Amino acid sequence: MTWFITGAATGLGRSLALHLLHSGDRVILGSRHDLGDIQKQFPATALAVHLDVTNPAQRAQSVERALHWAGSIDVLVNNAAVDFLGAVEEQREEDYRAQFEVNFFAAVEMIRLVLPGMRRRRRGTIVNISSMDGIASLPANAFYSASKFALEGLTEALWQEIEPLGLRAFLVEPGSFRTGIEQRTHVSGTAIGDYAATSGAFIQNVRAVRPDMFPGDPARAAIEIARNVRSDSPRRWLVLGSDAHRRIGVKLAQFHAEFDNGQALAASTDYPDAGPAVL
Repeated sequence: MTWFITGAATGLGRSLALHLLHSGDRVILGSRHDLGDIQKQFPATALAVHLDVTNPAQRAQSVERALHWAGSIDVLVNNAAVDFLGAVEEQREEDYRAQFEVNFFAAVEMIRLVLPGMRRRRRGTIVNISSMDGIASLPANAFYSASKFALEGLTEALWQEIEPLGLRAFLVEPGSFRTGIEQRTHVSGTAIGDYAATSGAFIQNVRAVRPDMFPGDPARAAIEIARNVRSDSPRRWLVLGSDAHRRIGVKLAQFHAEFDNGQALAASTDYPDAGPAVL
């Protein structure tokens, strides 16, 4: 099986790549950083490609190189992501747009590059790495969450489009994993005092975290992602990490509390003579 992983230099992407290579799979490792160490360790089954996922030419060239090297791409893992912290009013436009360019639009374009080959073969899987923040948002993380919410909606539509063709797509919602992400997360904009108790408090908590406060093990997450790809009945939402399961559970309980008592309200806004809904 041949995998293409974006953001493969660090964190979950690197852990997944190493797990797959040790399992005997072929892996194209896309990253802006040097991955020569992995390619030297696995010269026959690893291909490192320089890839800034926001660069259209590099996206196209990396997929072309992958296809020339491997012949096909069986699994695309959209893992590359960036995160800036700050209240909605605080963050700089360049930073919140960058989050969407990397976390959402780049993933869209990578999908559109690999799908034609997958459709021709009637075989292939798209793995979109979302986050617990893609279901349950928090103050100071609005734009990162919004980009992951968008990825969730895209993927849910995508699997409905491609499953009848024999293809698959699923989402991964990791919690806090020991990937060093706390060192790669930056604050955007100038703090506004009125948000000190909400976004400001969240940012201070992030600055105080230690690696041991991240319960998730990237190596174990890699095993579960690979297992889901190979499964005959894969999950469409792969929630990884006890904190992710807990936080998403709280969000779902809050939603259902309002949803369950809102049926009469929802129906009251229909035309009195309306027939059954089309969808």
